[in-house]
Amino acid sequence: MRISGLLLAAVFAVGATTALAQTVAVGTCKPSLVSFPTIQQAVNASPSGVTIVVCPGTYPEQVVIGNNLTLKGTAVGNSGASIITPPAGGLVQNTASLATGNPIAAQILVKAPASSVTITDLTIDGANNGISDCSLNPIGVYYQNASGSLSHNSVLNQALTPSLNGCQSGLGIFVQSGGGGVSTVSVVSNHVANYQKNGITGNEVGTHVTVTSNTVIGQGSTTGAAENSIQIGFGATGTITKNTVGSDVWAPDTISDPGDAAAGLLVFGSAGVTITSNVVSDTQFGIAVVSDAFDALPADGAVVSKNTVSETHIFDGIDLCSNNNSATMNLVNGSDEAGIHVDPTCTGAATGNTVTKNTINSACAGIMSGVGASGNTTAPNTFYNAATLQLTGTDVCTPPLAGTRKTVTKARARFHPARP
Repeated sequence: MRISGLLLAAVFAVGATTALAQTVAVGTCKPSLVSFPTIQQAVNASPSGVTIVVCPGTYPEQVVIGNNLTLKGTAVGNSGASIITPPAGGLVQNTASLATGNPIAAQILVKAPASSVTITDLTIDGANNGISDCSLNPIGVYYQNASGSLSHNSVLNQALTPSLNGCQSGLGIFVQSGGGGVSTVSVVSNHVANYQKNGITGNEVGTHVTVTSNTVIGQGSTTGAAENSIQIGFGATGTITKNTVGSDVWAPDTISDPGDAAAGLLVFGSAGVTITSNVVSDTQFGIAVVSDAFDALPADGAVVSKNTVSETHIFDGIDLCSNNNSATMNLVNGSDEAGIHVDPTCTGAATGNTVTKNTINSACAGIMSGVGASGNTTAPNTFYNAATLQLTGTDVCTPPLAGTRKTVTKARARFHPARP
């Protein structure tokens, strides 16, 4: 009884100390702080307002956060990588999508009632996650009806092992609301790479994401999934600013195949999104603003300005498949289809769009206005090396510009957003 009493007293003392502390540690690099061997133990013991400092090292665990705190890596001496990896047995389901109910395995899950969770200076590496079929979706960081900020993290390798053809799985950062909940998340200065489906995603009504100054790079030409570097969709709101994105190419989508295509920046069924000063390269669609006719979710009123888009394969540098958008002062270099497409194929109409003061170099069509596009302003713009400067009454540009990958008429592709 005496030994049990001493142990109980020791546990109570550690808990009391943690409750009073403003900062605790994971690992042994901060001997002056209360320390824990795992991140989850530190989270479980920490009340709201605590900062958890994660020492350099590897932490094979899935972390669930439900209260307000800061989780941050730290440098000690010449070491500065605090890495969260899958547990030895692989990732397991720890939640489900609020939209579809599909199972999700998140490496870091931030959930309600958390409303202010900051995650910074961590590497979240999904390699060797043990997920080998389409039934479970690996996600690096998932804010679910929760808010906060992500900055200066590295989110890597959110993909199936092996990368199975056609599985629309593997998201780097995912923000989602549902059931009347709210998620407001700032995603700033992160590096996201080698995802199978999407790099950074904000979905559903109630979600607002500010996506700024991130580097988001896909797998390149792949048969795994139709990738999108950054997506705001299904009624979410937000801004996409000063990001560098690309290497999103769905390899099965060829010149003769009307299947799904990848995009650098995709707005799908979300209105009033601002997209400014981004650099997009090596994609199939560079920037696409797309109304969702199936769910009657418009993507109207977007502001697309001062972006640089280069090397879009098969399709358009900027595609406006909605109404009342503004595309101004963009630079588009090298589009197999149109530099900018006023595209009515999503809803049967594209009206009220302003496409002016853009510079387009090397495209099959400088600006293409499809069947059903009307009431749009498409001048003045500056064109270089465009086979046709202004192409109207069609949604496919032929003949192709010499030297591009296009060789025959291409049926319009389907955009393919992520919706776990």
